[in-house]
Amino acid sequence: MTAAEQISVPEPVLREDRLNFTPTARSVTFSRRRTARLVREWGYPGLAGDAALLVSELATNALLHGAIRGRLFRVHLTLTATTLRIAVSDPRGERLPGLREAAGDECYGRGLLIVARIADRWGVEPRTVGKTVFAELALRQGPDMPMGPRELRAGPSRTGTEVTATPR
Repeated sequence: MTAAEQISVPEPVLREDRLNFTPTARSVTFSRRRTARLVREWGYPGLAGDAALLVSELATNALLHGAIRGRLFRVHLTLTATTLRIAVSDPRGERLPGLREAAGDECYGRGLLIVARIADRWGVEPRTVGKTVFAELALRQGPDMPMGPRELRAGPSRTGTEVTATPR
């Protein structure tokens, strides 16, 4: 393999949407509805529900664990030829997310488990101020690329995290 073959070239972005939100519960609802609408408009109505659920979970985490008074959180959708990427950025970089098992009587603690089950890949990227938590959905085409529930294949670490899921 030559050096030129080892360099990965990013895919061209076909569609993109970026919007800042105030850290309120209404913003989570608005971001979920906006995401579903955009994904349908971009030609992937079958992914609209999964994308809406992913942005809802990530935006809720930004609201509950990443909010700082007077600071916004951002939802960034990126569509390439092979991937829909949902990224939510918040100002609290010191509070990194991680998978955990919630007790049966707990009201919270299952959001990232949901993200890990639905997304083909997810992770955390540090920012100068804050962090970005992302989830990616592969754009499946053809009978050899099934859609549906996925099995968690790897767990995150507390630094530079990424989790990959595989189709069942």
